[in-house]
Amino acid sequence: MTTTDTAVSLSGLTKTYKGVTAVDDLSVDIHAGRVTGLLGRNGAGKTTTLRMLLGLAAPTAGTATILGKPYAELPDAAHRVGVSMDGMGGVPGATVRGELRIWCTVLGLPARRADEVMEITGIADAATRPVKGCSTGMRQRLALAAALLADPEVLVLDEPANGLDPDGIRWLRDTLRGLAGEGRTVLVSSHQLAELEQTVDDVVIMQRSRRYAGTLADLTGQGAARLEDRFFELVGPAAAATNTPERTLSRA
Repeated sequence: MTTTDTAVSLSGLTKTYKGVTAVDDLSVDIHAGRVTGLLGRNGAGKTTTLRMLLGLAAPTAGTATILGKPYAELPDAAHRVGVSMDGMGGVPGATVRGELRIWCTVLGLPARRADEVMEITGIADAATRPVKGCSTGMRQRLALAAALLADPEVLVLDEPANGLDPDGIRWLRDTLRGLAGEGRTVLVSSHQLAELEQTVDDVVIMQRSRRYAGTLADLTGQGAARLEDRFFELVGPAAAATNTPERTLSRA
C-alpha cells in the first residue's frame, strides 16, 4: 500500500443507544502508511467507533470497512488487523509469555513469535511474570505485543498510552512511527493531546460527530498553533460539548 491508499473507511457511521446518539453520521477515510489519531474527550464516541469498525457493535446506520471489507467479511482478518482495546480480557493465571503463546495457538502462529514480539515491545525480561502482577504500563506493552503477533497490516489501538510512564510514552511514540514507516496503518484513539501531537500524521477530531479530519500540519498551520488550542476551538467547552453545533475547518 502507498500513503494514498484508503485502509479504513467510515461512511455515515451512526450508533444510538436507547435514544441517545453516541456517534453521529461519522465519515472519514484513514490512509495507509500513516499514524492517525482519533481524538476526543472521554465519552466522545471514540471507543464506540472502534467497536463498530471491528464488528463488536452493530451500527445504527452507515458502514465501516477495513482494507475494503467489513471486518467480519475480511479474509484472514485476525492476521491482517491487530487490535488493542480495554475489555479484551486475559487468560487467568497466565504469565506474559504464556498469554502470548496462547494467542499464537489461536492465530496458528509458531510459539517463537511470542518471544519475538516481547523483544519488540521491551517486555522480554518479564516473560515469566504473572500477568496479574504486571503494572498498567506493562499490560499496555503486552496488549501491543499481542496486537503485533500476526504482523498485521492495520493496527487499531484504543488509548495505548494510558498507564505508561515518560519512558514508556517515548517508546510508544517511536514504535508507532516505526510501524507506519514500514507501511502499516496505525489508528490510535486518545484524549492525550500533547502526546499525540508528537506522534500522529493525521487527525480525526470527534465529539459524537466529526469536527475535523485531515493532516496535523494543516490543522496546526504547520505548527503555528497548538493541537490543544485547535481541538478546543472545534469541540467547545466541556459543559457545552454535547450541545455545540458542529464546526469545521476548511479541510474537514
